[in-house]
Amino acid sequence: MKNDVSRRYYARIVMNIIYSAIITCLVEIFLVANISMLVRYLREQGHQGRLLEAISGSQPLVVLLYVLFGILLFSGTLLFLQGPSIRYMNQISDAIQDLSEGNLNTTVKVVGDDEFSGMAANLNKMAEDIRRLMEKERESERTKNELITNVAHDLRTPLTSIIGYLELLERNPSLEPELQSKYIEIAYGKSKRLEKLIQDLFGFTKLNYGKIAMHVTQLDIVKLLSQLLEESYPSFAQKGLSYDLQSNVPAKTITADGTLLARLFDNLIGNAIKYGADGKRVLVQIRAEEEVVSVSVTNYGFVIPPEELPLIFNKFYRVEQSRSSSTGGTGLGLAIAKEIVEMHGGSIGVSSDLNGTVFTVKLQVHFDINKEHFDAID
Repeated sequence: MKNDVSRRYYARIVMNIIYSAIITCLVEIFLVANISMLVRYLREQGHQGRLLEAISGSQPLVVLLYVLFGILLFSGTLLFLQGPSIRYMNQISDAIQDLSEGNLNTTVKVVGDDEFSGMAANLNKMAEDIRRLMEKERESERTKNELITNVAHDLRTPLTSIIGYLELLERNPSLEPELQSKYIEIAYGKSKRLEKLIQDLFGFTKLNYGKIAMHVTQLDIVKLLSQLLEESYPSFAQKGLSYDLQSNVPAKTITADGTLLARLFDNLIGNAIKYGADGKRVLVQIRAEEEVVSVSVTNYGFVIPPEELPLIFNKFYRVEQSRSSSTGGTGLGLAIAKEIVEMHGGSIGVSSDLNGTVFTVKLQVHFDINKEHFDAID
């Protein structure tokens, strides 16, 4: 490619030299012929002079003047033909200088279809790539700071409660057994919440930064969801909820990582249990097609405001903060679910209205990890 650009550039220069030489020769021939005719005419009319004698006699000085004029004409023509390229190169040079000084908004207008327009297009692409890289770095820094802030806050809250109740037990050894048992139960509950938060943090970090290797196998997604719902029965019973699994096929084998999918749907089912208690029912529907399987998890509890739906999968984002605190949410479950879906080359969406809050996951039936943009690192 580089050799081709060089050949095109040198070919353009050679062609401009040839054009300049042709124009110079034509003008010189025109001048010599017409000046000679004019001199003959003047001499026939009886005009005399040293200049006329010198021209008619082709004196060396006259020949030198013709040569100098030809050189000037050739140079001017070549400069005229090369002028646009020179100006374009100056624009590219100025843009490179601006980029080197940190002005990443610099662009060069792409004109024509030659080696210089290609250079300008590559320069614009480089500037865009640098801008994106800088934006990614700023976003990464912002995310890191946000992560630290949220982790510090979410770890401190249950830890403060645990320390407080343990201090009460330590300072008051004569407390009634019932009160001691109550404080221990509260501290234990806060400890379990702390454990869940730490597990989610580690899980999200590994997923987000490609630290988990995918182990893709054949699995029956209908059977998987049936097992997950059965395992969640105690949670359903505790919240006074019932569940219903509907599928358009009795079984459907797909290619996926069973462990990750179990975590994905466990998060969605757990989310439906937490926030769907008012609806008394959770509905899981499977629609299997030839190439895609769609799984929807619907709860009929709290309606998510429309303006919050685009933010629902952001890490640490919670709908109705006080409600989330009471249910023990970490704000990472849906972010983890999204990461797992994207690792499988699928998609996840949410809708919420008076007819229910529906999380819909679409997965490929034949998933090929080698074709996905995922670089697993053990």
